[in-house]
Amino acid sequence: MPSFRTGRVTRLLSARRGLQRVAVDLGAPAAEPAYALTDLIGPVAVGDEVVVNTTAVELGLGTGGWHVVHWNLSRRDWHQPGGGHVMKLRYTSLQADTGAAEEAAGYAPPADLGGRPVVACFLHSQLPCVVAACAAAAPGRRLVYVMTDAGALPLALSDIAAGLVQAGLVAATVTVGHAFGGDHEAVNLASALDVAVACAAADVVVVAPGPGVVGTGTDKGFSGLGVASTIDAVALAGGRPVVAVRFSGTDQRERHRGVSHHVTTALASAHHRALVPIPAGERPDPLPPALAVHDLRTVEDVPDVDPLLRSAGLAVTTMGRTAADDPAFFRWSAAAGSLAGRLAITSAP
Repeated sequence: MPSFRTGRVTRLLSARRGLQRVAVDLGAPAAEPAYALTDLIGPVAVGDEVVVNTTAVELGLGTGGWHVVHWNLSRRDWHQPGGGHVMKLRYTSLQADTGAAEEAAGYAPPADLGGRPVVACFLHSQLPCVVAACAAAAPGRRLVYVMTDAGALPLALSDIAAGLVQAGLVAATVTVGHAFGGDHEAVNLASALDVAVACAAADVVVVAPGPGVVGTGTDKGFSGLGVASTIDAVALAGGRPVVAVRFSGTDQRERHRGVSHHVTTALASAHHRALVPIPAGERPDPLPPALAVHDLRTVEDVPDVDPLLRSAGLAVTTMGRTAADDPAFFRWSAAAGSLAGRLAITSAP
């Protein structure tokens, strides 16, 4: 069950659209970090008394040690007009009228995706690798990030997404289901693919969860199984599904070393074939049967995306590991971006 505590804001650490990071005095010797989702509860200020959800930190979960400001007790009321009639976080005390692109006047979905490549990612940390490699392979093409609700729900929490947008590597964002805060809101994944094309003129789409996915160690109890649904949705919509393979050379968990079992399970669960990029010279032996039934593509000259990302001001890690710690993870993810970029060039009208 959730845990709430009351404290006072002592310092504003940073702010961007939809997000404030603050220090809150909760009675400990030092103030503790927390963030406020300003689209849901409005802004907070130094001296404000706030209610803070401390559950994730107390459980040691992957919030990076941040509490969540639940409400600002220094005001009695707060109102911000929404974007339409579609609600997200429905039937919770934080439900918000975000609206959706599909209900906007004049919205006209495309007949299909027109063969556009759509990259499906298992982890949020794959997103920057895919984006940087795609930009290197197809400069000038518009890449749109579609964030599912398989991980964090607020897009504002993603430092990666904010950095990619600021660097001009991501042209627009779409948030799906109960995820919110994108340039465009969408009701579900299939419709979000249409929105990416109709509203954001996407040449390439990358579908990935936000930070903080869920994994239970069981065969099917993990967020990344949604990649199977992404493959099918893209194929049915006339796009070209490309899978960013989750691959690690150093993960201490055997199920994630080499080709992760998340990949093989999702590929075995999909009803349509996907393009599966493999960096040249790194084809697994033996090849997992779940990969063999899909369209394997060898990708030559996969770029080293770490310096590309650092030049854009992004220092990316995955499960706390840098590109130096686990170069294979970055390389296999980048292979998907390289392939998608090349497909974007060849499929351009």
